[in-house]
Amino acid sequence: MNRRNFAAKKFGCEFSLFCIGGALYNLLELLWRGYTHWSMFIVGGICFNIIGRIHSLCRKGMVIRCALCALAVTAVEFASGYLLNMRLKMNVWDYSGMMLNIKGQVCLLYSILWGALSLIALPVYRFCIASFGGNKTARD
Repeated sequence: MNRRNFAAKKFGCEFSLFCIGGALYNLLELLWRGYTHWSMFIVGGICFNIIGRIHSLCRKGMVIRCALCALAVTAVEFASGYLLNMRLKMNVWDYSGMMLNIKGQVCLLYSILWGALSLIALPVYRFCIASFGGNKTARD
């Protein structure tokens, strides 16, 4: 396969993973809180790719990988919350009523849940990589 075809295939795979992650994040929000926001599609796509890469590239045990996923998703959530909620005043979410929150944008409970959900995201990510012919392999 030449470089151009490889680059096109890799972009297609990455874009597909982004869209699947965005759609799954929106579906999860609809099931969890009954509504979602278009911006969560973007956040979900980013998080899905990060979770997959952490599980694929990290050589540590499952608990460490889940903790890294929780930290990464929390960082993305804080950055997007800062932009969307604090700067643009879109009020997409507010965790200020939750214990151990940071500026109402992230909280410990959801960070822990994201770590656990990364276990569910891992087989989905693997399936998607295999379906789109990606050359990445996620670790067990």
